[in-house]
Amino acid sequence: MKRIDVSIIITTKNEERHIDDCLRSLQDQTYPQEQMEIIVVDNNSTDNTKEIVSRFNAQVYNKGPERSAQRNFGIYRATGKYILYLDADMILSEDVILQCVSRCEDCGLAALYISERIIGEGFWIKVRDFERSFYDATCIDAARFFHKETALNIGGFDESLNGPEDWDFDRRLRATIGKPGITHAVIYHNEGKFNLCRYLTKKLYYSRGFAAYISKWGKNDLEIRKQFGFRYRYFGVFIENGKWKKLFVHALLASGMLLLRLAVGLTYISLRWKSRSDLRRIKQHEKYN
Repeated sequence: MKRIDVSIIITTKNEERHIDDCLRSLQDQTYPQEQMEIIVVDNNSTDNTKEIVSRFNAQVYNKGPERSAQRNFGIYRATGKYILYLDADMILSEDVILQCVSRCEDCGLAALYISERIIGEGFWIKVRDFERSFYDATCIDAARFFHKETALNIGGFDESLNGPEDWDFDRRLRATIGKPGITHAVIYHNEGKFNLCRYLTKKLYYSRGFAAYISKWGKNDLEIRKQFGFRYRYFGVFIENGKWKKLFVHALLASGMLLLRLAVGLTYISLRWKSRSDLRRIKQHEKYN
């Protein structure tokens, strides 16, 4: 019986544009293929996602309704010692899995952050990549590689959360094993051609789960205040540990990053204002009817 060291779990929903590149990058890993298994958990795709996956050596399942449930489904079916979870639009550099296993085995680590790079077309993708470079191994990041048993011991991903479920999982993981390590090998996140409307729409979609996450940990929790507070998200994470030097070296990218962060912030404020206005109208309607 072959030994499986790493179970790679990929969640999909209508990802025919990306899934081929993701799976090919797994085929190109320097880690032995026979010691890996690929588990694709699809959420009722209506495009050719499953057909593309069938061309590769991968297990395919159908499960919804959101990523948390999909990831847990994959974890429970995994036979590997370690879990690596991915999105379909991610492409691994060839040494990612080898480095993850080596770091965990040689250094006695139970979990790892994996450095992430944003790729795609145009200036704003470069801005997104610049922004992402500040987040590695911070409370805005989340461990992607970990012991299966550790994941099971903490109850997997919280299926009541959609959006910040990876933050929630990461902090429960840290509470159990301490701070994870980090790799030098990178994962490339393919965002294609940047579209501001699509970018903000995606941010808003996942922001709907913020209230439940904040309620779970409490609005006065220090990490919650860092993840959602203006001071850390707009200043602290970009200047801590000497990272501020990059802002001066790459002034144009830093300016673009500030504009994007402001656009996201204004969108959230607008959404909250609309939600409160809708709630007031409902209360007024109930009062007079």
